[in-house]
Amino acid sequence: MEPTVLGGKLASSLMGPLLKKLFVADGPGAGLVDRPVRLKSLVSFRGEKRVLVEKDVHRLAEHLVGQAVDSPGEPPFRAGERIAVADALARRLLALGDLDMDDVQAVRLGHRELARTLARSAPAPDGLSADAGHFLDSATEWACLQILEFFTRRSTFVARTLVEQTRSQAELIGKIDELITRVPRPDARDTAFERRYLPYVAERHSHITIYGIDLRDSPDRWPLEVAYLSLEATATDEPGARQDDAAHPAPVTLKLPAEEAMRGNDRVLLRGDAGSGKTTLVQWLAVSAAHSGERIAYVLPLRTLIRAGALPAPAAFLTAVSCPLTPPEGWTERVLTAGRALVLVDGLDEIPAPDRHRTRDWLLALIRAFPGNSWLLTSRPTAVRPDWLATEGFRELALAPMRRPDVATFVHRWHTAARAPQLEGPLLESLQTKRDLARLATNPLMCGLICALHRERRGYLPTGRKELYDSALTMLLARRDRERGMGTVDEVELGEEAQLELLQRLAYALVLSGRTEMDVETAESIVERCLPSIALPDRQADAPTVLRTLLLRSGLVRQPAVGVLDFVHRTFQDYLGARYAVEEGHLDVLASHADDTQWEDVIRMAMAHARPRERAWLLRQLLAGEKPRLTLLALACLEHATALDPGVRAEVESRAAALIPPRTKEDSKLLAEAGPLVLELLPGPEALTAEESLGVTVTASVLGTEEPTGALGVLRRYRDHQDLDVRRQLVGTWSRFDAEEYAVEVLDHLDRTDLFFRCESAGELRTLARMRPWPELSFAGAHRIEDVLAAVPAPDLVTSLNLSDNPCLTDLGVLSSFSSLSRLWVDDCPAATGLERLAELPLTLLGCGGVADLTGMRFLRSLISITLSQELPGADLTETLPTEAALKFLFLGAHSTDNTGLRGLQHWTTLNTLSLGPLTTELTVADWRRVTELPELTHLYLNARIIRDFPHSIELMPELPGVEELRIASMHGAEDLAPLVPRLPGLRSMILTNRSGHTFPLSHFTGLFPGVETSLESR
Repeated sequence: MEPTVLGGKLASSLMGPLLKKLFVADGPGAGLVDRPVRLKSLVSFRGEKRVLVEKDVHRLAEHLVGQAVDSPGEPPFRAGERIAVADALARRLLALGDLDMDDVQAVRLGHRELARTLARSAPAPDGLSADAGHFLDSATEWACLQILEFFTRRSTFVARTLVEQTRSQAELIGKIDELITRVPRPDARDTAFERRYLPYVAERHSHITIYGIDLRDSPDRWPLEVAYLSLEATATDEPGARQDDAAHPAPVTLKLPAEEAMRGNDRVLLRGDAGSGKTTLVQWLAVSAAHSGERIAYVLPLRTLIRAGALPAPAAFLTAVSCPLTPPEGWTERVLTAGRALVLVDGLDEIPAPDRHRTRDWLLALIRAFPGNSWLLTSRPTAVRPDWLATEGFRELALAPMRRPDVATFVHRWHTAARAPQLEGPLLESLQTKRDLARLATNPLMCGLICALHRERRGYLPTGRKELYDSALTMLLARRDRERGMGTVDEVELGEEAQLELLQRLAYALVLSGRTEMDVETAESIVERCLPSIALPDRQADAPTVLRTLLLRSGLVRQPAVGVLDFVHRTFQDYLGARYAVEEGHLDVLASHADDTQWEDVIRMAMAHARPRERAWLLRQLLAGEKPRLTLLALACLEHATALDPGVRAEVESRAAALIPPRTKEDSKLLAEAGPLVLELLPGPEALTAEESLGVTVTASVLGTEEPTGALGVLRRYRDHQDLDVRRQLVGTWSRFDAEEYAVEVLDHLDRTDLFFRCESAGELRTLARMRPWPELSFAGAHRIEDVLAAVPAPDLVTSLNLSDNPCLTDLGVLSSFSSLSRLWVDDCPAATGLERLAELPLTLLGCGGVADLTGMRFLRSLISITLSQELPGADLTETLPTEAALKFLFLGAHSTDNTGLRGLQHWTTLNTLSLGPLTTELTVADWRRVTELPELTHLYLNARIIRDFPHSIELMPELPGVEELRIASMHGAEDLAPLVPRLPGLRSMILTNRSGHTFPLSHFTGLFPGVETSLESR
């Protein structure tokens, strides 16, 4: 066997990289010396640079022989000699290490003489047949040819001294490769053709066409990488019996990326609704196969194949789809026989029903004749029964609707391809806040239509909602099939108007019943009553036949289960039901159901269909209800009322202005009771006061659990707001949303100034780790301290830290990595010890309540403020508090004075604020004496519980002339503050705070302190 023949089995592009492993990499400077480098220094299985061992060379030789033996065509020798041939080839390759020559000399020898030299240097093979020996000699020559090619490309002195020989060697390699392509062997011709066919498939299917959309400036063809999304496919498997009932298997719904449909499954029936992405997936699989080269893809659209009458045999696969390339005779059969094909049969629903059975017979005949290939068949759900191919080993998958991230990805790619990035943000916001739009955007087709219409209207979609539905209906009911060249595929042909008439009657029946599903028998009876009023073609059809056609072709109704019918989108049900209600004059029915939230979208859509006088009448009926929700519903209807009595419009807007925007938290919560409808009406922060902005964010936050997508769309508009209360609201509500999505959309955009960020769940901790740093952090719950630290990738930037309700926290010394920490709170961490290990931190504030050990606090000399809410060890404050700290603020709460009282307080002469919380022990005369010994004290804070529970303590209070500000917290409103008047003669300001759930007028207390500025802070 000559090397040129062997080359048909081992192309230079495959063999060259394998043989490179025999040699070590070039060394720097090797070409600058005069002394030649011997071959034994270049091989990788000898010397100090050894990379391969003898066993590796044997494996490499086995791989080379295996590539030749296993390739298509006549085997070069008997299969039983395979190991012996590989062993002999390995010994010849190993002989390279024994040759006393350099690479220059080897190149001068030429590949044939080098091969003979290796054959003489290696042990002679024993017992090989003539064919095997001939193959061994040819393989050795071919290997030597590649080895010399490798030498000529080394970046050493060879490039300097053998330029001409390098050129001649490259010319030789090129001529041999050219000769390979001319050898009249079937496998060589096949390989050459596939080199042309695979790029053709990749290019042919690299774009998708969106049929039925003719909007201005919106192209109908898009690059596949823009349009394709990794959607989910679902399958119902029965892996085994249930634990509680072995006699009944438990079906399990599995989800997998749609592009992996063929992984582990050679036969797949893929179902999907109109526009769900079936054809796009077929194209993606074809392009992926063409790029990888692992499979030869055949894309066979049935609507094209069926036009020729007889379905094609393998030899006619390419001509049937108008492929301009002519394959070698018998090529397709050889591909199928070798099990290398990926056969993608698209659109079973797009051919007439009788032809579907013929198609099944054709497909099964191919499968039986050519086993081992991969087969995918696509169809709409109702084209054939569920078990249509189950007995033939086909696994059924169904394309799932797009998820919110999928929609966002599609919108981004669409606008990037359309070069309209400025419209992407407004459309995403509309999809988040407009519930009916969000429900409509569940597949690539509808997302594409929404994007196109939004761009057509220059980014202003709200008033075009009716136009969107009308365009979608026209596209689904008529234009899409017509523009794809489909004729009649079922027993009866239904025009667009006939389909609309049937669909709107079905929709109205569902709306009236308050349901989203009906049984097929009920649907057939509705169709039966409708048939006399619609014009059918020449032939007549009964109700079951018409309903089957509607299910198959309309793309709007489906059968989610046996004997059940529903609309693919609830929004189409509401839209068509509203259209029929208006046509029949049922406005009074609509008004009578206005209190039912399920009728909200029906009433709004009816406003779009109604005439101006009908709109005015219906809006007045809504306002007559005198209910905030109905007023808001009327406001939502205005966007659909293009023509309307201006007086009615003004009245609606005036009524709604009293509700939106909300001005207080109470108004916000009441507004949220109107339901998700409110989200579409909430304004952005422009022109709103800080209080109104806070009210809007509170309303959206309350609705976050019920309608997270719409609520998030509102809140993200406020992420750049500078008001601290608004920012606190945005931070405090993230537990109502998906942690990662909320972080990306809102949290990571917030100004962090004076803003604490609180984490409670493990998911929130993981999300925090991916955000830009927060200087003020709060962690609540039983988290391992390792997880807390992992969630803070830049601990040196943290200045404030709050740890609470964490029994897992033991050694506070681990917080020493927060090198910039100035404020620390540790609450309800009963195992926490080691405060002394924080002495090197720049702590100025420490708050503790419910920790195991406070003794280490004495070493925290940098503290200025201390807050304590637990029992202190010892009998004196100086035994716990740092005596060397220049304290300015001290809070003593429940149980903190049970053992110590206020003994030792006078030590901190720098103290200017003393805050006494809900103490559990009465203060004595001695305690108050320590207070009088604080020369800098100007602020005194008291919890109202002291006044209520320990009035005697107030009576014992001495005169404190230096106190200028008094703050009393958690008041019920009935406390007697009169005893404080004579004891605080220097008072200038008094601030009262009510306890949650208690209100009282400030006037009850303003007269007690003449000349003192008094204020009330509500909680």
